[in-house]
Amino acid sequence: MTRPTINGDHLTAGPARAPRYAMMGAGTGMAQRRRRERQIVIDIQTEPQPSDLGDVRVTNRAVVLRHVRRHAPCSRADIAAHTGLNKATVSSLVTELIDRRLLRETGLTENRVGRPATMLVLDGEPYAALGMEIGADELVVVAVDLGGNRLLTWRRAFAAPLAAPAETVRALATLARRAINRVNGQGRTILGLTVGVPGLVDTAGTVPLATALGWRDVPVATALRAALRDPDFTIAVDTDANLAVVAEQRHGVYAGTADLVHLTGGATVGAGVLTGGRPLRGARGFAGEVGHVPVDPAGPVCECGRRGCLTALVALPAVVRRLLPDVEVDGPVTDWLPELERVQTLARQEDPGVLAGLAEIGTHLGHGVSILANLLNPQVVTMGGHFAVLAPWLLPAARAELHARALAPAAGGCQLVASRLGATATALGGATVALATVESGRLPVS
Repeated sequence: MTRPTINGDHLTAGPARAPRYAMMGAGTGMAQRRRRERQIVIDIQTEPQPSDLGDVRVTNRAVVLRHVRRHAPCSRADIAAHTGLNKATVSSLVTELIDRRLLRETGLTENRVGRPATMLVLDGEPYAALGMEIGADELVVVAVDLGGNRLLTWRRAFAAPLAAPAETVRALATLARRAINRVNGQGRTILGLTVGVPGLVDTAGTVPLATALGWRDVPVATALRAALRDPDFTIAVDTDANLAVVAEQRHGVYAGTADLVHLTGGATVGAGVLTGGRPLRGARGFAGEVGHVPVDPAGPVCECGRRGCLTALVALPAVVRRLLPDVEVDGPVTDWLPELERVQTLARQEDPGVLAGLAEIGTHLGHGVSILANLLNPQVVTMGGHFAVLAPWLLPAARAELHARALAPAAGGCQLVASRLGATATALGGATVALATVESGRLPVS
């Protein structure tokens, strides 16, 4: 398993340890109407409800855009029939969205009795959104268009846990500028940029605590905006888990699942949670820190200072140190992928010590998932990062422990599966979130 490296926008295999990038109605006045329009907030996971009132036109745009995204190619009549919007409203909205190049006509027609209908699909060719991630040993950037098609995927080796926060932000900004220049060079306008961080993130985009990075009170959003010289698009920051679960809900095998949890596998363990199709964030945005739930009082000391946290038992550094005792003989690890590759090789060779260790780690993982199952009763829990890579050896013990500890019969129907989105799930989710402004019906700035 080698790191891919840049060759144009194509993937080629490269040395595992070499520095690299990898591609991969009516109102009571104009001012009041505008105020009300600004107050309409539609989360990317929340289904907008149609209305024919002029001051909620933004909401109706969202209805049309989401219907086309999910059912394209479709006709104007289809939109009206399935959304409850009247035909005149649909016609007006579609004309506006075509003019702004958010929809386009394909020229295809349905096989139907009567007059053929012109079919619609998402366009959005002039627009793109960026998502980024700060990982244990790399920085990632993904660009997507309105339809969710990837325009670029780049990965740069970077040991953030060993770098000062300011150095990390500078490296992040350098990677972002390259992506912005590439996308702008394609004639596209950036709609937004969202960064995923393995730690707590508040509503202002500040990271009050990221134990895996050694960060406290780092104003990531403010610092990145300054480093990029105040660009004319939104810069946001969220937890890596929250962004990864958005990617799962939109692009994963279980896309559309309303009650879904994604467990990150990396420098720490976090849970991105959707309940009833809506993200669970908590009062200040700090929900989902399952990695610091104690599951073994006699376990190792965690980086947070407590003992036996899930992160201390199953996060990537803990897994590698548990299975490869010699891993840090030559100094701190700055690139975890080769070590994870060694673990895979030994597991495939049926090394008894490694297999026993993976079963133990899987049991701890199942214990953590059982807590989520008992509290949230999700339909699916997907595992990303190194959990997905090691899933053949982790899942049997994890599933057994989940079923043994869950109160509801058959774990309340909860499925525990490996994510198929790969190492860029968080960045993909970040780009998806950055499209939320348009998806909520607000037109891009011309």
